[in-house]
Amino acid sequence: MNDAEIVTRIDQLVAEEHNLEREHSASGLSDGDRSRLKDIEVQLDQCWDLLRQRRARRDSGQDPGDAEVRSADVVEHYQQ
Repeated sequence: MNDAEIVTRIDQLVAEEHNLEREHSASGLSDGDRSRLKDIEVQLDQCWDLLRQRRARRDSGQDPGDAEVRSADVVEHYQQ
């Protein structure tokens, strides 16, 4: 996946996230929707992490294609 494809995926996930939140703003989210929203958040974190890895590799003269999607466990437990 190249940078443009990652950004496109981020845009798709953000749109889905906003749609879920907007559609259920008055009634609240169902358990399934809450689960999907959490999944979207994890996928977004993974996409942003991958994009940062690719940019860092490119900036340091390395091959951005060597960047890999990190597990949800890793991206969800970064130290702030």
